[in-house]
Amino acid sequence: MSHPQSYEILLVPEYADASGADKPGPVKRGESERDDPPRPGSAIRSGIVEATGATGASGYPRYAGDGIEADIDPATRTVEALLIDGAEIDYGLSVRVADRSPAPGGDPAAGRAGG
Repeated sequence: MSHPQSYEILLVPEYADASGADKPGPVKRGESERDDPPRPGSAIRSGIVEATGATGASGYPRYAGDGIEADIDPATRTVEALLIDGAEIDYGLSVRVADRSPAPGGDPAAGRAGG
């Protein structure tokens, strides 16, 4: 079975759903509207991960790059395991998988996940 060779990983605040709509959440002590939290649906970190050829502990293909290691189920695009700079992500953050965007001026087919 052929797996995508790269993905873009987006680390987003958990209160952002897939459509980018707000989900109500508690305001933490010391937070206020002027603290300008990240916009819902906007990534606070992203990176391109490439297939390593290895299988992770989860049993899914391992992808790595830009300080991110992820085991991704290519059939469902679900991240089964994730490390950011060698550590698990903090509570309140979630991860999204996006097709890799083509480089400016590059071949549009090169950025598509699926082959």
